[in-house]
Amino acid sequence: MASFLGTQINPKSFHKSQLKFYFLLVPVGLFMLLPVLYVVSQAFKPLSELFLFPPRFFVSNPTLDNFARLFRTASGTGVPMTRYFFNSIFITVATILLTILITLATGYALSKKNFKAKKTLFSINQTALMFVATAVAIPRYLVVTTLGLTNSFAAHIIPYLAMPVGLFLVKQFIDQVPDELIEAAKIDGANDWHIVTKIIGPLVKPALATVAILSFQFIWNTTESSNIYVIDETKKTFAFYMNTLTAATAGPAGVGIAAAAGLVMFIPNLIIFIVMQGNVMDTMSHSGIK
Repeated sequence: MASFLGTQINPKSFHKSQLKFYFLLVPVGLFMLLPVLYVVSQAFKPLSELFLFPPRFFVSNPTLDNFARLFRTASGTGVPMTRYFFNSIFITVATILLTILITLATGYALSKKNFKAKKTLFSINQTALMFVATAVAIPRYLVVTTLGLTNSFAAHIIPYLAMPVGLFLVKQFIDQVPDELIEAAKIDGANDWHIVTKIIGPLVKPALATVAILSFQFIWNTTESSNIYVIDETKKTFAFYMNTLTAATAGPAGVGIAAAAGLVMFIPNLIIFIVMQGNVMDTMSHSGIK
């Protein structure tokens, strides 16, 4: 039918039939790009433009003064900025790796194993999707204090390993893996650990990449653990440090420092999404397929 009309489905090179999609997607894409451009523009605005009314979207006279003030303020603190940065890197990497491992193993069990209360447990996970992080702040605090995790790196990691949306996505992907493939692996002598790591893991890599991105964005930007559970300054995160600098700087200079700190915190999120966005698109398109 497509060839009869003189058009092609998914042509390998540009075809005039694609123009209608460009007319729609290009404006939408540019509109979605505006918040990113605004964050970047704000960070390079001089104070005169930050307080300009009516405000300008794009910077007219870009400057690095905001970043200079940010690093000058940071150099005057007792604990160096590099310490907070190292803490965030360690906490983020450890949380992502453990979250992926737990999500993959749990998704495999809920998808391919038969045991009592299997459907009930998955329903509980689905119910957890409705709760925002603020709603479980008190239960999370009780867990941390009961386990004695306060004032440690574990307080940054363990409370955030459970990710209901990640488990849902991974299980949906694992559901598509043929049972015959797993049975063949068992006949060859593979145990559950080898099946999960050598067979299931590579097959659901797009879903795991999405879990990694979601986990990174949450852990990298959160200040809850540093504010509530950790007293030792040397164990607090970079996000907490940036937030403290902007809150402690009074007057107009604080607005410029906040704009620069916002860009510094935003860049890692942007980079990891750009690098892994292909896997995210694959996950979104296949998560509902059985």
